[in-house]
Amino acid sequence: MPNLASWIRERDEQWFAPFFASHPALKIQNAARSPVAPEEMDALLLTGGADIAEKFLRQSVPDPSLLEGPDIARDEWEFAAVEVALECGLPIFAICKGMQLLNVALGGTLRLDIAGHNLPEQKSRDIQPLRHDRSARHRFEKVNSAHHQAIGQLAAGCVAEAWCASDDIIEQFRLRDRRFGVAVQYHPERGSIYGQLFDDFLGCIL
Repeated sequence: MPNLASWIRERDEQWFAPFFASHPALKIQNAARSPVAPEEMDALLLTGGADIAEKFLRQSVPDPSLLEGPDIARDEWEFAAVEVALECGLPIFAICKGMQLLNVALGGTLRLDIAGHNLPEQKSRDIQPLRHDRSARHRFEKVNSAHHQAIGQLAAGCVAEAWCASDDIIEQFRLRDRRFGVAVQYHPERGSIYGQLFDDFLGCIL
């Protein structure tokens, strides 16, 4: 049985459960509940959460108060898991904080505080318009994206696929030369229009 490794907060498990239920042949290993050895995974799901701790960022942090609630234990596990997934060529799906963490792990930087992207209505409603690169496989006209940090310098080996239509903040990128390597700033687990993203990710593990 293939192992999907992740760190999913208890309050977020309800959102992912329906997608996992549709792929019963997968074993879901949640490092937030019990230890998970990255070396034993067959794919990696990086989910939303608190800001990345300063010690892991590849940039100066003039005002540490901008970092909201870092979880060092989680960051340590996720950066280690990304390293293994990249070395082994495993499928990676990164969501919200996960997108930012993947970019940092690959050598990119973040914008540590931005305006206009964290309105309450953006968290669960698909209202933020996107524009897309013509090569993007997964395209959504509007998404449920809510965040106060964003991609700064996109890491080498990544291709931006979607941007916020009003200010060009990157909302989706993919890893080059990988069976599945997609990162999104929005929350596909919370919506009804994103099924193809999960089907493509989970399907390629089986």
